Amino acid sequence: MELQDFYTGHAFDAYTFFGAHPYDGGTRFAVWAPAARRIQVEGPFGTVDLNQTRSAIWEAEVPGALPGMAYQYLITGANGWTVAHCDPYGFAMTLRPDGRSIITEEMPAFTDEDWMASRTKGFDRPMAIYEVHAGSWKRKPDGSWYTYAELADELPAYCKENGFTHIELMPLAEHPFDGSWGYQVTGFYAPTSRYGTPAQLAQFINACHRQGIGVILDFVPVHFAVDGYGLKEFDGTPLYEYPAAAVGQSEWGSCNFMHSRGEIRCFLQSCADYWLRVFHADGLRMDAVSRLIYWQGDPARGVNGSTLEFLKGMNQGLQQRHPTAVLIAEDSSNYPKVTAPVEYGGLGFDYKWDLGWMNDTLDYFRKSSEERKEHLGRLTFSMVYAWNEHYILPFSHDENVHGKATIAQKMYGDYEGKFPQARALYLYMAIHPGKKLDFMGNEFAQLREWDENREQDWMLLRYPNHDGFLYFRRALQQAYLDNEAFWSREYDPAAFRWVDCDHGAWNVCAILREGRESAVLAVFNFGTEVRQHYALDLPAGKLTLLLDTDWQCWGGTTQKPARRRGVTVQAGKPFAVTMPPNSGKLYRLEPHR
Repeated sequence: MELQDFYTGHAFDAYTFFGAHPYDGGTRFAVWAPAARRIQVEGPFGTVDLNQTRSAIWEAEVPGALPGMAYQYLITGANGWTVAHCDPYGFAMTLRPDGRSIITEEMPAFTDEDWMASRTKGFDRPMAIYEVHAGSWKRKPDGSWYTYAELADELPAYCKENGFTHIELMPLAEHPFDGSWGYQVTGFYAPTSRYGTPAQLAQFINACHRQGIGVILDFVPVHFAVDGYGLKEFDGTPLYEYPAAAVGQSEWGSCNFMHSRGEIRCFLQSCADYWLRVFHADGLRMDAVSRLIYWQGDPARGVNGSTLEFLKGMNQGLQQRHPTAVLIAEDSSNYPKVTAPVEYGGLGFDYKWDLGWMNDTLDYFRKSSEERKEHLGRLTFSMVYAWNEHYILPFSHDENVHGKATIAQKMYGDYEGKFPQARALYLYMAIHPGKKLDFMGNEFAQLREWDENREQDWMLLRYPNHDGFLYFRRALQQAYLDNEAFWSREYDPAAFRWVDCDHGAWNVCAILREGRESAVLAVFNFGTEVRQHYALDLPAGKLTLLLDTDWQCWGGTTQKPARRRGVTVQAGKPFAVTMPPNSGKLYRLEPHR
């Protein structure tokens, strides 16, 4: 790292200089703390003074400080108080409530060369993301967490079996409070010790890559936890945070980073580089991006120019250094060109969560059949703006917690009635342009809201409705993977067509997606009445039924045909189909050769 780049906000490798770096027989420590009066490093090796070797940097080589040892900095700040802090660049930390850093060994070698060489951003490939909280996907019989190594044995195989292409892990950077889910961080470079060591996390990601599963990590560049051993008033002054509470404190009670400072920019963008480079992460999903665009995330307060410039600079630098990794924005604002390159006036992300689609879609499915007749526009509106960005359609953790109910539970009506609606919902999600993201448990229609302290309700798979729903989701995912019309022209407006969206009073609609070789057609009845002889004008070709959400094999009422037989569709002659209540049918349409 060039120190001038660090001070001016241009370095992406600050972690190679700062932190604890072992050498033969000892460790070199370096920390940035411009206003500190004295800094000592304390551990099993004793208490050693660091020297202020440069204007704002304190360093020391400490013999006997070895990998595996915990340490902390004793910082006498500008206010004269001495406070114990973890290392901002520490690569591992002790388990909460202990807040010390740990000297780490060199990372094990990856064996994923083929994966990394063939990796792309996936614009013309399938992307079905399984969002996971590592501590509550599964638990051991005694209630303890699975380790990274144990997750490596089960989670990628489960995702592959169920048709997911990527795992998105909720924040793994060390955090003191389980209930923050990792979004209030103290150790930005330290994989949480709840599940093991950094080397074991690398083992997990390597195992995912060997099974063809990508790994996306949640990244929190907006704010940090207020715990006294963390970044708050690190050198006795507001160093990482704004000095004014009006902009220095977030809506979550945490401290907002002061992104206008070059050293803070380097801390964050180097951290992003660290997860991508050292751990071979396939992408970062950046949390609360609207707070990086507007002051406190409020458009009425105006654009935060310095923070926006930081975001553009970080994304542009990451794109240059990791051209096949994906950068994803969790952004609830209408700010334009979020997924356009920085050099073309954009923010430099590859994808943006379509939270408008999520809200409108779930609002529609909460309504009764009678109410839906007046609200088909909830489903059609997303196509007005669908081509503005590269979107991901998210049914994330936020939609499965805090009184919102899980996705299946949101469906209108009683227990039995929720399953056919949920099957139709997920077919609609599949046919809609945009990559897919679903939170753990939704694949088997979990009805209990997510709780980070409990594993998912796997015992539900003993019940036919839930077991059948999982098999439906598996078949739908496989159809999505197998038919390139879903994704080969994902962001081409000419490849999408509403075959019918003009009969809202019938609770029906139909969507055609064209690929390079064939097309897929989805037909829906979102009402409680059978829709007889629903006629559609289609291009000429051979139409083959791939999947019916009402098949008995996953809890419906229609017998699955023994064989798939294609139907010839003639130009100018409508294709008629009978649709059971709350159902959808998926077809492949192949042109005449």
